[in-house]
Amino acid sequence: MSLFRKIFGLKDNSEENIKNEERGKYMPEVKLPIDERFTINFKANGGKFLYCENMGEVHQSLGNILEENKWNDKDALLLDERLEDLFKDANLKVTKSIPQGTFFLSTCEYLISDDGSLLICSNQIAEKKLKELPINFIIYATTSQFVENIGEGLKGIKAKNKAKIPTNITTIKHFKSEDNKDFLTYGSSSKNLYLLLLEDL
Repeated sequence: MSLFRKIFGLKDNSEENIKNEERGKYMPEVKLPIDERFTINFKANGGKFLYCENMGEVHQSLGNILEENKWNDKDALLLDERLEDLFKDANLKVTKSIPQGTFFLSTCEYLISDDGSLLICSNQIAEKKLKELPINFIIYATTSQFVENIGEGLKGIKAKNKAKIPTNITTIKHFKSEDNKDFLTYGSSSKNLYLLLLEDL
């Protein structure tokens, strides 16, 4: 029977039963969806991620963060005026003075999938350097802010701000304590960062 298979080119069924999951080592990797890649990389950077389906959950998660860290009576540094109205019911003690702020509440421009970082600019931090801001960050963002890489994020900033491109564009990538620093993170400001991510797609 195997002779007929060889002559007439019939395939051996055992060859067809090779599992699809078994991929050669030179095959390109299956690319995960943009949100999954961001989540994996963000957590690997040391970030704390809270997914919220609506604004009620965002407010509840914010309350839990404040309670967990005993920040209920501490000053929240708020430089982004758009957030004052959004979180007016959260009973935050808002300050514009950096030395007084225990934690920094802000938005970001984009969530970078490739490395799990957050792209921010002068819209969020004015002309301040990251190291001048409090070590504790709470960032509010939405699922529509996911981009593949920094290049896409920069294009997005340019497209949204045609009249005047914001300055002080930077990324926040290291969310682990200063103790874990190595030579690869030298010169970067590590932040204790919580991300409140609202589903808006």
